[in-house]
Amino acid sequence: MAAYGDELKIITIGGKGSALTSTSVYTIATGHAQVRIDSSALDRLTNQNRNPQKPLHSIHLINNEASNLIETRAYLTVLLNKLLHYTNSSNVRTFLPNLIAETINSNKLVSEALGLDVEVTEEERLIIEGSSAELYGVCAILDHEGMGLGVVDDAVAALSCEAVKADVRSFDGVDSGDGFVDKEAATVASDMKVLLVGYDSNKRGESEAVSEIPKVNGRLREVVKALHTMVRVELNSGVKGSSGGSRKAVGTTVSGLAIALLFLGKSSLCRVKMNLDVMGKEGLGSGLVSLFEKKCPSRDVLTNGYKAVTDLLVEEDYVKFGYGVYGLLGIVWKIVAWEEITAFFALEGVELMGGIGGQANEGETKVVKKSEKKKKKKTVLGKGTSVIVQLIKDRLQIVGGGSGDCLDLLEKWVENLLSFFSPKQPEFDEFVQKVKEIVERNESRRLPKLPKGTRDFANEQMVIRERAFSIIADVFKRHGATSLDTPAFELRETLMGKYGEDSKLIYDLADQGGELCSLRYDLTVPFARYVAMNGITSFKRYQIAKVYRRDNPSKGRYREFYQCDFDIAGQYEEMGPDFEIVKVLTELLDELNIGDYEVKLNHRKLLDGMLEICGVPPEKFRTICSSIDKLDKQSFEQVKKEMVEEKGLAVETADRIGTFVKEKDSPKELLSKLKQEGSEFLQNASSSRALDELEILFDALERSKCIDKVVFDLSLARGLDYYTGVIFEAVFKGTTQ
Repeated sequence: MAAYGDELKIITIGGKGSALTSTSVYTIATGHAQVRIDSSALDRLTNQNRNPQKPLHSIHLINNEASNLIETRAYLTVLLNKLLHYTNSSNVRTFLPNLIAETINSNKLVSEALGLDVEVTEEERLIIEGSSAELYGVCAILDHEGMGLGVVDDAVAALSCEAVKADVRSFDGVDSGDGFVDKEAATVASDMKVLLVGYDSNKRGESEAVSEIPKVNGRLREVVKALHTMVRVELNSGVKGSSGGSRKAVGTTVSGLAIALLFLGKSSLCRVKMNLDVMGKEGLGSGLVSLFEKKCPSRDVLTNGYKAVTDLLVEEDYVKFGYGVYGLLGIVWKIVAWEEITAFFALEGVELMGGIGGQANEGETKVVKKSEKKKKKKTVLGKGTSVIVQLIKDRLQIVGGGSGDCLDLLEKWVENLLSFFSPKQPEFDEFVQKVKEIVERNESRRLPKLPKGTRDFANEQMVIRERAFSIIADVFKRHGATSLDTPAFELRETLMGKYGEDSKLIYDLADQGGELCSLRYDLTVPFARYVAMNGITSFKRYQIAKVYRRDNPSKGRYREFYQCDFDIAGQYEEMGPDFEIVKVLTELLDELNIGDYEVKLNHRKLLDGMLEICGVPPEKFRTICSSIDKLDKQSFEQVKKEMVEEKGLAVETADRIGTFVKEKDSPKELLSKLKQEGSEFLQNASSSRALDELEILFDALERSKCIDKVVFDLSLARGLDYYTGVIFEAVFKGTTQ
């Protein structure tokens, strides 16, 4: 804390449109800034105060909950801001804000400040009592120190990873790329990797105290952000008639901080023990263990601190609860500081102490043995952690070594690092900013990564891809198709309404004041747009190009991938184009020589007829087809649950669908079964027409000697709106590709 009379920063409060921040409250509270009332605020009070009430009440301006001058100043700063921004301030005198500002800026001891009696008007009394300034003052302290801890805990944990040579490969798996990600944990893991760039772990297996770092530290970041949002609002909101709801909201938010601190403290203590174990039980390790046991809060102290604050929350004593959590935060700060100290000395202690250990007097503990110095190999640190280690070294060099017992020197250094690591010290803010700079500066040098759901294809893969595309294109050309290229994006109106439920997967481009566009979802709709736009009546074309889908990436499912389209538009012999398409598919798969496969085939009209027979309302045909389409990845029970619970289908209807979609056989055999006399499919116009068309198709496939590759499967479905006839897909049957 700056001494009284030093040149201090000035923070102005009460200006029109100004906002008080947690950082400003903290800077004033810790004595590193003085407060000044904006002249316009005093003018406002003077102009509104034409007929002030006479003072009616003598009150203690400061309650006895605050245990130190920092908490008292925080409370008074918030109260001052509330008074200056009180909208109906006709009975708030300029005397009161001036007195509070003078008290904040004075160098009074806590006991003197607590004894401050003031005569106030009735309205001033109501403002003071209704402001909850004491509660929001301690919340502002929690916010500021919590934000600092949320930055520093990652850097300290990274030092511990270096010290114990931890296996940190699990950090790579925090963001699995499946679209479901714990954002704060992923950010912590990312920052840790930046700090550890160049670090080489032993990869001998990971401890829980290391693997939990992203989750535990991420939770702290999350609750501190929630607290920051709440405090920012409450510091600058008006005085409410009833503050019960606000106080309970504070309790809810701050209780989240308390439990996050508990688990962070426990996790940090585990890594402290790991750091000490690495150092061993002799020499420097022995000296540090002794100091740790005397000075670092224990697990019991941490746990009891948490239990104490939860009792206060249950009793709804929110101010005491806030101060209790501030005390708990202080305990965790000390633990994290000890993690930093033990990690630092595990990494640099022997080299730093040099030959001092050999000079200990008889009967004294040698902090560093000469044998330890010889055995210690120079550790190659990560780019980020090496900067942090150097900052700590510089700090210790300022303190200096000096003569005397090496245990005394070690204790002197430990005390200095504990002070350096106190958020109340002005140099601590510089340390926090340095850590932020390390992470942000390395962002530009961070190993770049692909967007989720995309892939790179190196030369070896491209050779295979180009050969495959060449084979596919040759088959297409052999069947008379010509090449066509269409834009990667289309007008949004062209794509919408063509894909059923999958329309939500279309990538929309940002509206930049022109036409509303989206990335193409497939190549079929752009082809249909091209045919319609140009008045083409007959066209056979192929296109091999990338398409884009805003799907959740998973194994084998990407957001950017190639489609190889072969489309026929025009009037042709019945089922002629369908036959040719299936024939093309079998030819190119045979020529690609991928191994054993089958072509699953069905008819959309047959599906519609089946749904009608089962009692599905026509308006639900498309959405139920989308559910049936998932049967290749999910069990029927899962699909049934979706149809019944999410899409409102009757259980009996879903069960009847289940009996049909299990039908699967060679084309001729299943067709014969479905066309037996008395079959419900023959009595339905849609399905009867589909069976006739399939009979023509199967005869053609049989004549072309490729029907043995086809399986007639009633579970094959498509939810896209443009499917009206034959639907099919090829399925690989082999064990290797």
